[in-house]
Amino acid sequence: MNKIDKKFYLVREDVLPEAMQKTIEAKELLDRGKAESVLEAVQQVDISRSAFYKYRDTVFPFHTIVKERIISLFFYLEDRSGTLSNLLAIVAGAGCNVLTIHQTIPLQGRANVTLSLNTDGMNQSIDELLSSLRKLEFVEKIEVLGTGA
Repeated sequence: MNKIDKKFYLVREDVLPEAMQKTIEAKELLDRGKAESVLEAVQQVDISRSAFYKYRDTVFPFHTIVKERIISLFFYLEDRSGTLSNLLAIVAGAGCNVLTIHQTIPLQGRANVTLSLNTDGMNQSIDELLSSLRKLEFVEKIEVLGTGA
């Protein structure tokens, strides 16, 4: 099977085998300069070098394979004063440019917001941005609707 014929899947982290999860961790240590060599990285995450080399070219964090510059996010929010402003401040702080905003009329104390973001200037990963946004007390749920060029 050549490279073009291979299939790719998006899989939740908690169902990956431990060796694959640790391979991703080791690769991130190397990318961020927290480990100077493969040996140092695998020792820090406690996997064998052979496991690392087995999986290094087959497992990747979501943000490294999403090369598109536009992402659309759908938010379920509590209706509070300043909610959208606080949300947009975090998005701007991450270096994203807001392309579109669509907010529904709040019903029963809840509102939905869809943001289309240009992520070309991001200073953090998409995963880090989503984690920051999910920590906001007024955010009930976030869905990634899609990405595009």
